[in-house]
Amino acid sequence: MAWELNADRPIYVQLVDTLRLRILTGYYPAGGKLPPVRELAAEAAVNPNTMQRALAELETDGLVYTQRTSGRFVTDDRQLLEELRRQLARRQLEKLLTDMKELGYSPEETARLLEQMIGERQE
Repeated sequence: MAWELNADRPIYVQLVDTLRLRILTGYYPAGGKLPPVRELAAEAAVNPNTMQRALAELETDGLVYTQRTSGRFVTDDRQLLEELRRQLARRQLEKLLTDMKELGYSPEETARLLEQMIGERQE
């Protein structure tokens, strides 16, 4: 999963979003150790202080915790992870419905199109 950063939003916010997505998709598994700050910063091509700020926000949200001598770890609270994953999915679906409404589709028409596409993928 590439780090796609752009100038339209603060970099640390984009880092938080990318790290959160990586956690919620299992790229960084529940209970797993995260790479060190400097390694993450180098991978994302950002200042380590910026990466540190992003990780601190994830810690505040409860997605990440620090063990003093061992580093940072992803929470193993699977209920929290599933709830956040569901919230993210709902936001994506809200965006889809809004975009489809702008194209002139009703929610029912959007659902039918989605069902059709799912059927086509299963063939």
